[in-house]
Amino acid sequence: MKSRIAASAAFTLVMGIGSLAQAQEQAAPTPEHQVSYNATLTSEYRYRGLAQTRFEPALQGGADYTHSSGFYAGTWLSTIKWIDDAGGDSNVEVDLYAGKRGQVNDSISYDVGGLYYVYPSNGLPTNANTFEFYGQLGFGPAYIKYSHATSNLFGTADSKGSGYLDIGANVDVGSGFVLNLHAGRQRVKNNDDFTYNDFKVGVTKDFGFASASLAWVKANTDSYLSPRGKNLGKSAAVLSVSKTF
Repeated sequence: MKSRIAASAAFTLVMGIGSLAQAQEQAAPTPEHQVSYNATLTSEYRYRGLAQTRFEPALQGGADYTHSSGFYAGTWLSTIKWIDDAGGDSNVEVDLYAGKRGQVNDSISYDVGGLYYVYPSNGLPTNANTFEFYGQLGFGPAYIKYSHATSNLFGTADSKGSGYLDIGANVDVGSGFVLNLHAGRQRVKNNDDFTYNDFKVGVTKDFGFASASLAWVKANTDSYLSPRGKNLGKSAAVLSVSKTF
């Protein structure tokens, strides 16, 4: 339940020759079409604060296409266990998404699109497949995002119209470290017992050959339980190693 779209700008330093030469930066043209791939190994898969793999490791990966206009599309997959735990029969999540991102002005960015969460042959009484529209505004390192479900939400009956509010920031603190802050509220329509808040505080470090992140996560709910009665939103430290290529 997570997408990653990367955008980059390249710069070339051109040096003149002679006593009057001056150094200047010139922006390299952005390729019209870009494709990237990603792979992640994580100590457990948490989404909106809730454990998706029964507190066990997950393998994840995806592919993204980006156009120079800001249009993007992609897919992302992860191993899961919550469908089996809920009485269904699926051990993989497949996310399909597309959208448009760009700049409102020099300091405000936007990202709008749709995301379809697919759990093949999940077999739950209420189909777990979920579609959400989302919109995000970015303010420097901070952002606010809202996702709205046009289907039932992850197998919860009579939950069409649920919404998730996500606020956070990814702050460069130097030496290649980024501080990751997040707070969210999942509203489950017609199911107040399943409405909750979640939080994350973490740090990410890019080592060049790969990136690593360590985060504390929690959801303040006791309505989501594993088959053994463990709270799926309990506090946990999550370690992940990822590579984009």
